[in-house]
Amino acid sequence: MPVPNRVRCFGVCLASLLIGTSTLGPTAARGADQLQLRLDGLEIPMSLPQLEAWSRGPQDLPRGTDLGVWLSLLTPQNRHDLRQMLRAPLLREAGFGRQLLDSWAGGQMLAELGQLLTTPDGRSTTLALQTTLRRLLQERREVTALELLRGLPVPRLSLQLDGLIGMADQWRLQLSLQRRGLRRLEELALPQRRVRPRAMAFLGRPRLRRQELAVAHRSEPLPLEIWSPPPADPPADRPADRRPLPWLLLMPGLGGNADQLGWLAAALAQRGWWVVVLQHPGSDGPALKASLEGLRPPPGAESMAVRLADAQAVLQAQRQGVLGVEGEGVVLGGHSLGGLTALIAAGLAPEPGLVQRCARAMDRLPIANPSRLLQCQLPTTEQPLPQVAPADLRGVMVFNGFGSLLWPGRGVRPLRVPLLLLAGSLDLVTPPLSEQLALFLPAEDRRSRLVLVDGASHFSPVRVSAREEALFRVDDALVGVDPETVQGVLLEVSSEFLQTLQQPSLSIPPQQRIQQGVKAYVLDPPSARQWQSQMRR
Repeated sequence: MPVPNRVRCFGVCLASLLIGTSTLGPTAARGADQLQLRLDGLEIPMSLPQLEAWSRGPQDLPRGTDLGVWLSLLTPQNRHDLRQMLRAPLLREAGFGRQLLDSWAGGQMLAELGQLLTTPDGRSTTLALQTTLRRLLQERREVTALELLRGLPVPRLSLQLDGLIGMADQWRLQLSLQRRGLRRLEELALPQRRVRPRAMAFLGRPRLRRQELAVAHRSEPLPLEIWSPPPADPPADRPADRRPLPWLLLMPGLGGNADQLGWLAAALAQRGWWVVVLQHPGSDGPALKASLEGLRPPPGAESMAVRLADAQAVLQAQRQGVLGVEGEGVVLGGHSLGGLTALIAAGLAPEPGLVQRCARAMDRLPIANPSRLLQCQLPTTEQPLPQVAPADLRGVMVFNGFGSLLWPGRGVRPLRVPLLLLAGSLDLVTPPLSEQLALFLPAEDRRSRLVLVDGASHFSPVRVSAREEALFRVDDALVGVDPETVQGVLLEVSSEFLQTLQQPSLSIPPQQRIQQGVKAYVLDPPSARQWQSQMRR
């Protein structure tokens, strides 16, 4: 008889719970001996000691046991994956687990897990998870999933497989929507353009200057990387409609350092623009490393207010001539949380009702759109966010941006400057359809562009140095197409966009462009709305 899909999901669903729990921390101590699975009204009892014996090897499980019958329904690959998941360490740094427990995001994950892993009468184990983890994190550095389950101070546990299947369905639905979105983009029949990267070596090398900027809101100075163009010949007469070049202020994402965007800053400087890359202490690489070592909570949306103050301090320093940067007007940009910082610094205040929207959005853990965790943490910080756009703002460039809960109605319509919003088809952190497309649809400036790069992920714009490699290890499945090839596409599109700010009569035509085997879809506001209409069919 064929095995029902929902039963076949058992191994994957249980693994999903254990993966999620791995962010919460470990355990040990004898507690639960029985795990009751609930699925479609069925109650399936399992012995945790038998499950532990089976995880060591099938030969350790007595023949004819109930557990053996249920596990026989799994495919060989699912049995292998489940056995590895049960035996592998969930967390290698106890200090990080303790810090995560104290964070807002960790509390949200514990609350969700407590609703899925309950007592037999349906009571949440959130408090038991929290207190047990705090106690057991003092005892060891590495703990397996089985030790976590056995360590809870209750004799029996009930696992709501329906809830786990629903969480897995979020991923499947998101991936299905993104694949469908690409098919609908193909149907737009945009003009195809093949692009060769420009050879720039003949222009000379850009220059890098590192500077520390003393600011009133911090005890330590802000680290800046300032990229200047190579010496150039005296400019020829400028066409009547061509304005002077602006300068750029770029901000890395959460846990990112300035040098992760150095590739973009250097390449744009080589093409003539001055670029300042701002690093945000407290939510940068050293802060993330400190959290992994258990020295501080993981950085999150609580850093937004100080990030905005950092940006304002740099803008003020440039107006006062402290930075020695040349350019008329500024373009704000950034990756992920850095892009959100740029949007808010450009004058986009969150729309009223964020708390109510988050209450609905956080009804279950948004595993298919983790950016919603950051968006919904903002109201808990009780820090003022509204900003006044710089008077000399010329444009905004955002890589893998988000803000669907912050601006669900107006999107980026209040922006009075062109916007370049760059997205990746494999982005599972800030999904392009629900985040970038939703934000872009109300855009009004005719030079604004949404760019979706086929095969790019959330991490494609980040270039990690050798010294950071051990800290920023990302699974190959999350990286997508070779990042440096994708970065070549992002550079060319960014350069063309900046040229439209210099010469208002120019605009990037909607197109399907192919560069070094990578396909990118460039949409203006009307073609983005057409794409949305195609998606509704």
